[in-house]
Amino acid sequence: MAPAARGEGTGRGERDADAGRDPGLQPERTRLAWRRTTLTYVAAALLAARELLHGAGPVGTAVTVAVGAPLLLAFLAVAHRRMRALDARRPPALSARTAAAAAWCVIALAVVGAAAHAVAA
Repeated sequence: MAPAARGEGTGRGERDADAGRDPGLQPERTRLAWRRTTLTYVAAALLAARELLHGAGPVGTAVTVAVGAPLLLAFLAVAHRRMRALDARRPPALSARTAAAAAWCVIALAVVGAAAHAVAA
């Protein structure tokens, strides 16, 4: 039995078929997931700021904003870059560097939010 008949690809035909594949709605779903994540991140940042305004002094507020604002901007930049990459006909895979940057921004915001809550309490 020939390799193609057994379901074993020769490599060339697979590459040709893959080059013409239609990604369908997957990039759109991924883009929407990034938008939801960005919206959630901004909401969490606003809740942390609200907590500070109601309980922390001016120094605590200034320090937290000085740390939190760059984190928010960094996350927005990472998310925007990824959403733009998804506009390509064949979007590239998410790089480990981008995933790590997004994860670190989320973790850092959680720490800043916890610190804001502790200062306000």
